Amino acid sequence: MKRLPEHGTPWPELQAELREAGRDDVDWRGGRVPMFIHYAGEDVLDVAKAAYMMYFSENGLGLRAFGSLDRFETEVVQMGLALLNGDDRTRGAMTTGGTESIFLAVKAARDQALARDRHITRPQIVMARSAHPAFDKAAHFMGLEAVRTPLAADFRADPEALAAAVTPDTVMLVGSAPAFPHGVVDPIPQIAAVARERGLWLHVDACVGGYIAPFARQLGATFDDWDFSVPGVTSISADLHKYGYAAKGASTLFFRDAKAFGSMGWAFDGWPRGPYFTHTLVGTRGGGAIASAWAVMKYLGAAGYRRITQRVLDTRVALQKGAAELGLQTMGDPQLSILAYGSPAHDFARIGGGLMKRGWIPGLVTGPDGLHHMLNLTHEPVVGTYLADLAAAMDDAGKGRTTVAAQARY
Repeated sequence: MKRLPEHGTPWPELQAELREAGRDDVDWRGGRVPMFIHYAGEDVLDVAKAAYMMYFSENGLGLRAFGSLDRFETEVVQMGLALLNGDDRTRGAMTTGGTESIFLAVKAARDQALARDRHITRPQIVMARSAHPAFDKAAHFMGLEAVRTPLAADFRADPEALAAAVTPDTVMLVGSAPAFPHGVVDPIPQIAAVARERGLWLHVDACVGGYIAPFARQLGATFDDWDFSVPGVTSISADLHKYGYAAKGASTLFFRDAKAFGSMGWAFDGWPRGPYFTHTLVGTRGGGAIASAWAVMKYLGAAGYRRITQRVLDTRVALQKGAAELGLQTMGDPQLSILAYGSPAHDFARIGGGLMKRGWIPGLVTGPDGLHHMLNLTHEPVVGTYLADLAAAMDDAGKGRTTVAAQARY
């Protein structure tokens, strides 16, 4: 068992140990990891780091004490709402990540439904198979039932399947913009029509897409409307530490109106210290993450986000084209930064092993099997190297078994 040392260690020794500890970690700067990192260039990273360190000790729980953080959060939320077609009625707050944003959206939907209908026995969330597992996690912790439905042939959520799964206990429908497994944007207008008809809360999970989809649309990407421009969308989660390029620990949760927003928070008034209230699941929040998000958004501006988004989209197109030349077909029609591709003729577990031998961390999808990427600027210069290694890994793996099922096409 490792015990706290009796005497401290000088920083130079600790710094050397930290560097050595990470020596065998994946080379994320070299584009060798398919997710986890969202890199927009050294200048953006420097801004995110510097702003974070300036507010390293400040606490987002104490906005009365730290008026600067209150200002930063307010402006971040306003800028985010403007991107997502919010108006004077829309509201929001920052959270520490997509999972917390999703938790709080589920809580708000549950609380409002239970207040409206006391006959609900066990609240349900209805969502497509591709929706993020954070909804199942939220359901587990808060006593809801998660109901998943099959995908349509284009790998998007099937509105008819969602509608058929709705019961009197359903309190929330979910759509994704995009869904993480295949990078496709669900048909939010059709799902919203189901939500309006049934009187249900519709949450759009745009944790990945919230801060890239608006700019991709401006650059000509084509996908369904998905934000507050769609009647029936009640709440939207969007992560700033993904394609907002802020330091990790920053997300946003937005609501159609003040009533929906009012169910996000939690209050307690039976404590000797006085009333306690937070909009968030957590209490203490790192001030650095709030400051970092504000600084990066102000540093880049819309033009900077468009410039970076164009490079990410170009990288996706180059990767799709190279994969297609290897006989690997893209699943669905991804228009943003995520894509998955494969072929029933190949064993992707073996191909993934071959990529690992060549220094890559492969991302895998199943049902159907294939490879998965969530792209950023680290991938831009290594597309050719990756495709060459992928071709070699495919040659090493050989052809998989050809069966009747293998005749199916994505």
